[in-house]
Amino acid sequence: MKFNKLALAAAMVLGTITSVQAANEGNGVVRFTGSIIDAPCSIDPNSADQAIELGAVSSVALVDGGNSTPKPFEIRLENCSIDVAKTVKTTFNGTAGASGLLGITGDASGAGIALTDGNGTSIELGTASAGQLISVGASEAILSYSAYLKGNGGAADTIVPGEFSSVANFMLTYN
Repeated sequence: MKFNKLALAAAMVLGTITSVQAANEGNGVVRFTGSIIDAPCSIDPNSADQAIELGAVSSVALVDGGNSTPKPFEIRLENCSIDVAKTVKTTFNGTAGASGLLGITGDASGAGIALTDGNGTSIELGTASAGQLISVGASEAILSYSAYLKGNGGAADTIVPGEFSSVANFMLTYN
């Protein structure tokens, strides 16, 4: 009888341990971040952090200030609530390179990144772009831009091949 009670007690303890172990079959953390802004539109989360691939550009294309093919990108605005037509201007900031271009880091050198608005007009770092109109009642808007690699203006021996990267932050201003 004593053995049965001991076996029953052991089975209960093992059953409790097994159920405790089964209850934790993996865990993790989910972090939520963001900000509340005082603006008539929200920035689409997919537009807030983008990666634009400029591709493998021949150094020959960059000689004497030449450039690569422009790559379009967009900043999408959503949940707009506009009672009066507004214009939105975009200011890009980042590490400046030669000739007012966005500087690059990495093994490559002798070039920088040029930014243009949807009309192909150059955007100077730290200076607001031309305003793009958001109509009354629009619930979303698309701001169009392009980026391309541009040589710093030197001869072929000033362009150093290699990998590069760059980061530009943007800020929107409504009028």
